[in-house]
Amino acid sequence: MEKIGYIEIRITGSKGNLALSPDNYDIREIISVLENAENLLYPGDKRDRPTISYKIEEGSVKHILKTSIQYIIGFNAIIGQLNQVQNIDFLDLSTAVAFENIQDIAAKRDYVFSIRTSLTESNEVLVDKTTHYYRTEAIWADAEFYFYGKLTNAGGKDKANIHIFTEELGTVRIQTPIAFLEQYNENLLYKTFGIRATGKQHSETGEIDTSTLKFIELVYYQPKYDELYLKKLRDKAKKSWLGSINPDAWLREIRGGYEA
Repeated sequence: MEKIGYIEIRITGSKGNLALSPDNYDIREIISVLENAENLLYPGDKRDRPTISYKIEEGSVKHILKTSIQYIIGFNAIIGQLNQVQNIDFLDLSTAVAFENIQDIAAKRDYVFSIRTSLTESNEVLVDKTTHYYRTEAIWADAEFYFYGKLTNAGGKDKANIHIFTEELGTVRIQTPIAFLEQYNENLLYKTFGIRATGKQHSETGEIDTSTLKFIELVYYQPKYDELYLKKLRDKAKKSWLGSINPDAWLREIRGGYEA
C-alpha cells in the first residue's frame, strides 16, 4: 500500500468581528485554496498524478491535503528552500504562481498562511501582508512565439481564447480578440494551424508563462514536402547570388589552405 502524507495550510484571520473558522469560511475561498494547492504539489502534467484527498478542520481554518509521501517530501524541501532565499524565482512556473495567488489573498484579506507538511520536524513557510512572494519582474521578458498544432477550442463569452494542442507543450490557451473570431467564417476546429503570439518568457530557463499569451495572427501551416515550392526557392537562388559566382573559386575560398 502506498505511503501517504499531507500538507497543512493553516489560515488565521477574521471576518469582521469574528475569528476565522470553517463556519464563516466561504466556499469560493476553499475552491481557491484547492486549486493553488494542486499546483503546489504537482506543478507539471496532472493527468497521471496520485489522488489528493481533502478535509477542513478548526484552528482557525486548516486545509489538510493528503497524497503520496514522495510528493510531500519534495514539497517539504521546496518550503525549506523558500525560507532560506525568501523569493520564488527558483520555482516552477505553476508553483510560483500558486504562491503569488496565496500572497494576494493574504494581502487583500489580512490573513496569515502557515504552510507545512506531516513530516517530523517539517519545514514551514509563513505568508502574510508583510511578505512579498512574487516573481522578480526583470526575469520575465516580453517575447514572441509560434505555436503549431491542432485547434481544439475557440471562443468565450467575455474573454475569448483559442486552445491549440502542441507536441511540445500539450494544450496551450491563447487570449484572442473576439473581433477576430467574429469575422472568421471558416471553421477552425480540429485543423492544423500556426499561431503567432506574444507572452512572457523566463530569461534564464526559457520557460514560457502560458497564462500571458496573447494572439497576434493565424498562420496557415502545411507541414508536407512541397517539391514545387523548393524548386522555386532553388531557381530564385540561382538567379541571385549563385549565378554571380565561380563555383571553383568559391570552393577554394571556403576550404582555405586545406587540401584533401
